[in-house]
This record gives sequence, structure tokens and C-alpha cells, in this order.
Amino acid sequence: MSSYHATVRWTRGADEFLRQKYSRGHTWTFDEGVSIAASASPHSVRAPWHVTAAVDPEEALTAALSSCHMLFFLSFASKAGFTVESYEDAPEGLMEQGDDGKEWMRRFTLRPVVAFKERAPSQEEFDAMHHAAHEACYVANSLKGSVAIEATIRVV
Repeated sequence: MSSYHATVRWTRGADEFLRQKYSRGHTWTFDEGVSIAASASPHSVRAPWHVTAAVDPEEALTAALSSCHMLFFLSFASKAGFTVESYEDAPEGLMEQGDDGKEWMRRFTLRPVVAFKERAPSQEEFDAMHHAAHEACYVANSLKGSVAIEATIRVV
């Protein structure tokens, strides 16, 4: 079993928090100290309260799914004897409102363009490797996972 961790950090600053006038900008920090600027989606929070040049959670989920799928595809192509020269995807995540009124990431579309060196798989082999990558992808398999919340209160 593997465990993954990140630190998500936000600080209020001088904004008018109780009037919903505060920056949604925050940071995601991962192992080895890699930090990424994050914010609410501009589709969810109007300017100037989101950070346009930051990654939002919905984009991150879409990119994580694409990245996971790609990594498994590359492994399966390698094992099958195909040399991949490049792999580029332009994934799309679609948010919709469900019958219960809650918004959710309903559908993801991956659009990988894969270039092979010298010898490419047949269409059937190509499709089978993508199917296997989807079946093996941790993120795709996690989209139905549970969420536990273990919160702590502090007063400063």
C-alpha cells in the first residue's frame, strides 16, 4: 500500500473575508518541495478573487487523469515492443449539475496523439493499449473513491 501527501496552504491577508471578498489563491506543495500556485476556477469565483495564472482543482484532476493514463500507456507500449517518440494530450473535464443539484466532474475526454519510432501498432493494438491503460490507471479507478475528513480547530 502506498500513501501520498501534499500540503495545501492559504492565508487570508487583509481582504474582507466575511463579505466573500478574499483571494482564493493558495499553494500546493508536494514531496521534495515542489510548489504550485493554485486557486479557485474562474468559472466558480469572479475576478479579482481568483488567480488566473494558477491551477484550479478541476484542471488538476483533469491533468492527473491524463498523466496517469499516459504513464500506463507508455509502459504497455514499451512492454509490447513499440518505441514511443512523443505523447501529447489535450484532456477535457466537463462539469455539470447532477439530478441532486450538486455540480460534479461528469465526464473526461482524453485526446492523446502518440508518435511511434519506425513501427506503430495496429489500430486494434493501439486501442487495446489505451483500454488497458484506462483499466490500470489509479486516478480513473479512484474517481469513485470515498473522502474522509479529519478536521482540527485552532483559534489564533
